[in-house]
Amino acid sequence: MVRKLSGVTGVVAVAALALAACAQGTGGSSSGEDVTFDPEAALGGSLDVMGFGTDDEVATARVDRTKEALGDVDVTLTKGDLDIQQFLSAVAAGDPPELIYATRDQIGTFASRGAIIPLTACIEGEGIRTEDFRDFALNQVTFDGEVYGIPEFSTVALTMANADLLAAAGRSVEDVNGSSWEAISAATTAMHKADGGSLSVIGYDTKMPEFFPLWARANGAELLSDDGRTARLNDPAAVEALDWAVSVYTDQGGFPGIKAAKDASDPFGSGNQFAAGTLGAMPMEQWYINVLNDVSPDAPMVFDTVRDRQGQPLALAGGSAWAIPADTDNPAAACRWARVMTEVDTWLAAADARKSARDAEGKPFTGLLTGSAAADEAVRALVEPSGSPVWDAAVAAMYEANEGAVALPANPADAEFKTAWEDAVNRVLGGEAEPKASLDQAQEEAQSALDEAWADWDKKE
Repeated sequence: MVRKLSGVTGVVAVAALALAACAQGTGGSSSGEDVTFDPEAALGGSLDVMGFGTDDEVATARVDRTKEALGDVDVTLTKGDLDIQQFLSAVAAGDPPELIYATRDQIGTFASRGAIIPLTACIEGEGIRTEDFRDFALNQVTFDGEVYGIPEFSTVALTMANADLLAAAGRSVEDVNGSSWEAISAATTAMHKADGGSLSVIGYDTKMPEFFPLWARANGAELLSDDGRTARLNDPAAVEALDWAVSVYTDQGGFPGIKAAKDASDPFGSGNQFAAGTLGAMPMEQWYINVLNDVSPDAPMVFDTVRDRQGQPLALAGGSAWAIPADTDNPAAACRWARVMTEVDTWLAAADARKSARDAEGKPFTGLLTGSAAADEAVRALVEPSGSPVWDAAVAAMYEANEGAVALPANPADAEFKTAWEDAVNRVLGGEAEPKASLDQAQEEAQSALDEAWADWDKKE
């Protein structure tokens, strides 16, 4: 899977344009209710899966087991991230794939446009154990009371820090885990270095704009109501969070210098910022644990969860899901695929494959986050002490963060909602607006998009 550290604004903008251009009237009203879903039924035909490939041993092990369960079904995988415009165009043309692999935050929009079907009949017929899924993952794929996706894989951010830089500044990981913003600001000032006006060490990176929702939530702000209808981007707690997160950059000479230093680094190489001693601390998704362990196992790392201002572990989870397009030719095979791919035994097969590969390389198996509490527990049982307190602490922090994870609810205008808050943050980072004024503008833009999208949906009901 391709990982991106920043630059999501452009991706979201493209997605928003694609949805606006293609989503109106994209699909039929097929709900799958006239299809027989039966876990014992023999299946045939073809299954075109868009947005998923077998790029590593985890995917290969899962696909092999699932293909076996599908019997005579001819499976074709289209690798790479889901192409939203291509998918919606295929639905509109009446030639959709049988199954898509999407990010969970796309599900509400696809559902509201009629591009995917509710999975009530699929879940009941194939016996998919929705009770095994984590609440935050299932909520992300539940739109207006119905489940439209089968969740899998989750991402959660942890606090990652350079222990040597912390020690030299007289600080510890507790000073940068988020429980005290004042402590982070002080540690930032103590750790950052600028030589002749050029930033050589970033004390702390708040990971803006993409981590704004995390900091807002850490300050008690929920940017979207539970029913997905009301934006709360200019909540005073969100404004305070944005003001503080940007101030961390200001204290180090401003965002342009931070961005330039990050752009010049190689986060996936042995000279990454932690190994090179050019970054004190930041929140980062858990998959980066393996990257660091692979390329710089001796880097002086220390890990913790991200914590809210009351000191409680906090993670804003992302992740993926399987969804069945409207009017697809083989929904029974699509449902079977989604069930088997997310079963505990399938995840265990994948974990065994990953553990064997890591063992062969002399590297620790650090677990998987699956979107399923039952699968997470089973996979974690395969995680063994690595002999390194540092990497064992990283894994422990990952699982602790996963237990405290939350997510924004599904809504029919997610791309527009994201664009609104990301544009707001970028205006502040660029010195074009103050936090409150920028978030006030974002609130109007986001609420307008939500109102329009919900009105279109409500007319269909």
